[in-house]
Amino acid sequence: MYINDDLARIPPIAQLVVIGNGMAAMRTVEELLKHEGGKRYRITVFGAEPHVNYNRIMLSSVLAGDKQLDEIVINPREWYEENGIRLITGDEVTAIDRDARTVTSANGICVPYDRLLIATGSKPLAPRIPGLELPGVCAFRDIADVDKMLAAARTHRHAVVIGGGLLGLEAAWGLRQRGMSVALVHLMPTLMERQLDAAAGQLLQRDLDRRGIAFFTEGQTKEITGVDHAESVLLEDGREIPADLVVLAIGIRPRIELAVAAGLEINRGIVVGDDMRTSDPLIFAVGECVEHRGQVFGLVAPIWDQAKVCGARLAGDQAAIFASKALSTSLKITGVEVFSAGALMAADESDEEIMLRDESSGVYKKIVLRDGRLVGVVLYGHVVDGQWYLKLMRDKEDVSALRERLVFGKAFAEAESGGAQAVDYEAMPDDTQICGCNGVCKGDIVKAIRTLKLTTLSEVRAHTKASASCGQCTGQVEEILAYAAGVDAKATKKTVCDCTEADHDEVRAAIRTQQLKSMDAVRTALAWKKPEGCHKCRPALNYYLLCEWPGEYQDDANSRFVNERLHANIQKDGTYSVVPRMWGGLTTPAELHAIADVAEKFKIPTVKVTGGQRIDLLGVKKEDLPAVWSDLGQAGLVSGHAYAKGLRTVKTCVGKEWCRFGTQDSTGLGVKLEKMCWGSWTPHKVKFAVSGCPRNCAEASIKDLGVICIDAGYDLLVGGNGGVDVRVTDLLVRVSTEEEVLQYAGAFMQLYREEAHYMERSAPWIARVGIDYVKRRLVEDAEGREQLCQRFLYSQTFARIDPWHERASGAAAEAFQPLPELAGALA
Repeated sequence: MYINDDLARIPPIAQLVVIGNGMAAMRTVEELLKHEGGKRYRITVFGAEPHVNYNRIMLSSVLAGDKQLDEIVINPREWYEENGIRLITGDEVTAIDRDARTVTSANGICVPYDRLLIATGSKPLAPRIPGLELPGVCAFRDIADVDKMLAAARTHRHAVVIGGGLLGLEAAWGLRQRGMSVALVHLMPTLMERQLDAAAGQLLQRDLDRRGIAFFTEGQTKEITGVDHAESVLLEDGREIPADLVVLAIGIRPRIELAVAAGLEINRGIVVGDDMRTSDPLIFAVGECVEHRGQVFGLVAPIWDQAKVCGARLAGDQAAIFASKALSTSLKITGVEVFSAGALMAADESDEEIMLRDESSGVYKKIVLRDGRLVGVVLYGHVVDGQWYLKLMRDKEDVSALRERLVFGKAFAEAESGGAQAVDYEAMPDDTQICGCNGVCKGDIVKAIRTLKLTTLSEVRAHTKASASCGQCTGQVEEILAYAAGVDAKATKKTVCDCTEADHDEVRAAIRTQQLKSMDAVRTALAWKKPEGCHKCRPALNYYLLCEWPGEYQDDANSRFVNERLHANIQKDGTYSVVPRMWGGLTTPAELHAIADVAEKFKIPTVKVTGGQRIDLLGVKKEDLPAVWSDLGQAGLVSGHAYAKGLRTVKTCVGKEWCRFGTQDSTGLGVKLEKMCWGSWTPHKVKFAVSGCPRNCAEASIKDLGVICIDAGYDLLVGGNGGVDVRVTDLLVRVSTEEEVLQYAGAFMQLYREEAHYMERSAPWIARVGIDYVKRRLVEDAEGREQLCQRFLYSQTFARIDPWHERASGAAAEAFQPLPELAGALA
């Protein structure tokens, strides 16, 4: 339990007690504090969880590994203290005495109130099936549930999610991202049947099936089997699904037990009026626990409206009333976007349904019209117009004139003279909702921008929370920033992090011109807001200092990601992946014997050939890592840096030595390139390839640096990458000798190292600066190219060491010497 009781000294004016420390409760308190009348309260907040207020919407991002818990915190402990709020966490309120006007907690804390706010939220629905009590069965509701799921993902393989609604799909995707085999059981034939029609549901199931989630629709769960732990899910039709982890996500029910015991009016939820008061005029309620005009709420947008009204009422505004609006639902999973609002299908023959479906591109749109007005929309695959459609619905506009074009989206429907109308933010009402996740309206954003003189997107996010969650409204927020402050947010510099006003280029320039040689010196010189920095800027500063001052600056291991600190890739079960370097993809019988001996000696469960022509040892225990590398080192093998922001691999084909189409010695050149560049720290990972002929078997045209051998010499290609967003390389230059290839490669590496932003791969870097700029620096400026290469080779004298030999022996390994072909460049 946590209590900031140092605030108890604040003299009471009127006592407001808040039961619940979740999103609805604290949003109400935030709204209250905006009013002058909010100052008359001394506020006490009880939270059943041990955590401060966090964004439950982002729990799926924590589960999937996209965010950490500290990144989804809404109000840190300092916020409560700054606003004079007494916070009690890890202690649930168990009783309300309306006669004495007190609340009592499980730990016996009794607090009087003049006004009481109940925001107890909801609890997961649980079907009455055998096996629910088994270890390995959990809900998906809070951080504790996410912790259970993450622990299961580290040690188990099979997960079953029961429920194919929004929450169930997010749970399934998060567990799939954590490496589990995931099956989803859904009672209905269509996923998200309350938000999607059958066609959109089928597209969603198809696309998620392709991403590795198995579906059991029309599946009635009969039993969760197991003795000491969940082992499988048995369906009524006899199908049985292996399950080490079972996640329940079939819906929620308002938590009303406390209100029932207190004698408040209850139906499905705590009954409230338009002023958010319960049947007791001194007690208010908001969030998923309430029922208003027969409706309960599970989406965040109406809860934000409730919080605004409740905060105003508590502050003394007798005019504020809550009215439910048309609601929308969004789902955003990598590569899959869904939006829906209103009616999913025609109610009768007088309604119109207009559809657009392009299965090859994964786009589906459907609008429902009634009496010339939009009453429903379903979007799949292309959801950018979702908020526009929602506004048409809420405004009840007559869209008859747009009927023929409406389904194609805003730009097409409003096109005039071949172009789309710009949004008129001056005419847009202030209460137009921009950010659905956090319930932020246009007026809130404009007021914050103008009052606080905000000029960057990050500042707007920090002060309003607009676009701080799923990010779908980022473009609109940037447009409002441009409208309200005359600032083009898209053209505004991107700071390294929120600790500084400096961008990456300014930081690098300061390090160079002011001779700054430590992170403390950089933070002092540039007036860092946090003396210790943060998880974003520390790795960036560490890299920039290493790049600028090789041989002088000492690498700070604590400012590296965990994989770089341990020189191995951590896997989902907590073991590690070890990848020895194989120069240009070549190996020898002795090296293979050494790898086989290590795999047998340390009982390594999986040995796999990688896409980069190396061998990966998967499942190495953390405590075995130094011994594994010591044994491999005795055979001459060194780290493959498969974990590093540095050179990973140089992929090669066999070239003219063996292939009848080969024009040059691609394998030999690949080995030389790798031995020259290995061990270097770069802004992001770097991959090379050398293909022996234009048939390009080594896939050189999608690497950061690729070489394609031709009869006349070598074509040098730069700026490619595979992955989700494939970018084909640009041709840099054609040269005739290996020596030229090596010099250009060294110069390119150093230009990229010196000028790209940390965590920026070469493809987006070249897209940002332009290939013409790179050609001017490397092709047209021969002297500059030579100097860049010299600087790279100099830095490599400090970089080309085997980190695991260091760790295993306790002493630095001998650095590789420069290749004879380029040794003169260091003279």
